[in-house]
Amino acid sequence: MSYRVCFVCTGNICRSPMAEAVFRARVAEAGLADLVEVDSAGTGGWHVGEGADPRTVSVLEENGYTVAHTARMFERSWFSRLDLVIALDAGHVTALRRLAPTGEDAQKVRPLRAYAPAGGDLDVPDPYYGGRDGFEECLHMVEEASVGLLAAVRAGLEGRVA
Repeated sequence: MSYRVCFVCTGNICRSPMAEAVFRARVAEAGLADLVEVDSAGTGGWHVGEGADPRTVSVLEENGYTVAHTARMFERSWFSRLDLVIALDAGHVTALRRLAPTGEDAQKVRPLRAYAPAGGDLDVPDPYYGGRDGFEECLHMVEEASVGLLAAVRAGLEGRVA
């Protein structure tokens, strides 16, 4: 049985596809690709059907990641099949927990930066309206938190693998 993680931001073209690409790479490097499913979505439907923002793609590719992405909107029914719903900022945490059909589902929603070392702000700033440096900062924040998230997923896999 796969462990399923979905990253969620606002439009699913900047932060969440970046987090998806980075975490998918970490999962593969850890030899867990057959056990962990990684995807992403947005809280809104503004960009459904579009590819990732070209700045996201550029920053990812320049740092050795691959991205094949089509934006979609998070659906309430997905909670039942997901183990973790990783929000990229506090607004997403609130929106997703309100959307959750049960208290147990609401507990699946976690801010990505909660997995980063040394605490600090839990939000990954939205780079959409800024310059390239915002996308590079986003990548750094995602990479930093992915280490702790991978450890949490490994712990979640315990008992599932025969």
